Amino acid sequence: MPTPDLFSVPDDAALQQRAQVLRRELQHHAHRYYVLDAPEIPDAEYDRLFQELQSIEVQHPEWVTADSPTQRVGGAPLAQFASVRHAVPMLSIRTETDTQASGAANFDARLRNQLGLGETDAPIEYVAELKFDGLAMSLRYEDRVLVQAATRGDGETGEDVTQNIRTIGQIPLRLPDSAPALLEVRGEVYMRRDDFEALNERQRQKIAAGAKGEKTFVNPRNAAAGAVRQLDSTIAAQRPLSFFAYGVGEVAPPEQGGPVWQTHFELLQTLKGWGFPVAEQVRVALGAAGLIAFHESIASSRDKLPYDIDGVVYKVNRLDLQRQLGFVTREPRWAVAHKFPAQEQLTTVLDIEVQVGRTGKLTPVAKLSPVFVGGVTVTNATLHNEDEARRKDVRIGDTVIVRRAGDVIPEVVGVLPDKRIEGAQPFTMPSHCPVCGSAAVREEGEVDHRCSGGLFCSAQRKQSFLHFAQRRAVEVEGLGDKLVEQLVDAGIVKTLPDLYRLGFVHLASLDRMAEKSAQNIMDALEKSKLTTLPRFIFGLGIRHVGESTAKALAAHFGNLDAVMQATEEQLLQVADVGPVVARSIRTFFDQPHNREVVEQLRACGVHWPEGQPSAAASLPLAGKTFVVTGTLPTLSRDQVKDLLEAAGAKVAGSVSKKTHYVVAGAEAGSKLDKALELGVPVLDEAALVQLLANHPSASSGLG
Repeated sequence: MPTPDLFSVPDDAALQQRAQVLRRELQHHAHRYYVLDAPEIPDAEYDRLFQELQSIEVQHPEWVTADSPTQRVGGAPLAQFASVRHAVPMLSIRTETDTQASGAANFDARLRNQLGLGETDAPIEYVAELKFDGLAMSLRYEDRVLVQAATRGDGETGEDVTQNIRTIGQIPLRLPDSAPALLEVRGEVYMRRDDFEALNERQRQKIAAGAKGEKTFVNPRNAAAGAVRQLDSTIAAQRPLSFFAYGVGEVAPPEQGGPVWQTHFELLQTLKGWGFPVAEQVRVALGAAGLIAFHESIASSRDKLPYDIDGVVYKVNRLDLQRQLGFVTREPRWAVAHKFPAQEQLTTVLDIEVQVGRTGKLTPVAKLSPVFVGGVTVTNATLHNEDEARRKDVRIGDTVIVRRAGDVIPEVVGVLPDKRIEGAQPFTMPSHCPVCGSAAVREEGEVDHRCSGGLFCSAQRKQSFLHFAQRRAVEVEGLGDKLVEQLVDAGIVKTLPDLYRLGFVHLASLDRMAEKSAQNIMDALEKSKLTTLPRFIFGLGIRHVGESTAKALAAHFGNLDAVMQATEEQLLQVADVGPVVARSIRTFFDQPHNREVVEQLRACGVHWPEGQPSAAASLPLAGKTFVVTGTLPTLSRDQVKDLLEAAGAKVAGSVSKKTHYVVAGAEAGSKLDKALELGVPVLDEAALVQLLANHPSASSGLG
């Protein structure tokens, strides 16, 4: 008995059965997409199925049926809307499957061949347009008044959505006298990305308020289609829709006052003159080179557009050549849709992991079965935060739609619940950091969970070192990004005290670290051991504790132990501390690792002057607001700010009627002008020193 050939081509019976299956699938998905506005699969997956069926029917044209999706535009009108028979069918155009620039050259070569043009003949002139991701629409004007708006439907018959389309401000309700008495304008109804985000935010607020029947939308196309098909036009009016015109249907003939156009570009410019929006990117392109240049230009700027597109469209510009080329089945020969690499694809969630960022933010990430989307192979997609993961209800084992646009991090935009495996569990954010085990906290009003072990968590090491060593904190001169990266990656330092245990040999052995540079770092570390309490508190990197809060804490409590032991109630007594900040400080010092790091830093010799708590009201400049501008002779702006704040003053960034003094140096500029205009007293460096002279603790830094 012969061994079966595992790589044999399917026999005709199997191939014919496959064609039947594909027709049923495509009809189902076309109904979901065009009629229900609730697609189950990305456009790229639909295109793949469609092209597979096309391939089979090309091999066996005798199998083509009248109801095949290749023979018509998918989608029947909804029963709730009146049917509209299109005077001129709204047919779709062929899709170029080669998503690279070479696809444009293929189209041009095919047309040159069909027109019998040789190498020496002039290039074909095209109009290059954007392929919008919206809903095709036909607008019918009689006696220059909008009388009907209809969806494409199945290409022959659409749905009457006039009342909803009237709500779109970009669509003229009446045309100028120069327009013909009968005109059908074809175009795309779409939703801008910013309008889409604003709409979804409003939907989320309604859902949070307990409104029933509300939902967020997966993408702008679905939101636009849903708005167009609202039975209540007052609801449609609340959805921000836009429109672009790209062609015409029925038009009054020239003998009845209709226009005579020679080219498609001329037609578009006429529509623009009659008040219809036409995309500004429309270009006349010569030959394959012109099409390729347009394709590459739009591909590079695609993500900067304020609306979604999934490709570009090329049309022969001369209308007489369009008529000569004619149609084939359901598509004009003279036009093609040249798609870009798909930005959405289907794949499977293999796992959900929680990653810890440099600042301690915990982010759930879906680990995916590899999928090619947006021009790259994607294996991870962000779920952003616990609320977003739960809203989308992403679970391990789910079949999901993944989107990647440009350089944007891939994300899961939707789940196919019908394909969910039995027993799949909802995602829950862990209560502890997966890296260091510290408590994972979510503050009131925040969407993100964060690791509270900032000084201990290895995921936050680089960030904590850089923050601690910066100029406004403890300041270790020369300890920048590259050196910290080397020290952490080599495992030389793991927590802040390790910096002060560094040996000269360790430093000098690092790449591109000369002996002099190593000694400079050692000297800077030694110098940094003497700091101030506000700088040290700020350098710990406690969430929500900036320089101002650190100074307020130091002034209020006088010493670090008092700050570390303070209850939330005691912390709330500090002028610059509210409930969120108090809770954050308490959470930080409640972590044993963080307290241990502080004690080890002290043991390494890091120290500062400590004293008794200061009464803010007793400080000489309490309640006064200063603005510092220009360059002073001997003091830097940072030094001036420190001195003023130590004396109880507030240092602001702009001058107003509430400003008490402006400290001005050379090249002071507009802030000085504003002070003079408002009559605010202006101090030079000498006057400032005199003002601070009565406060020894503040003026001691004047040297």
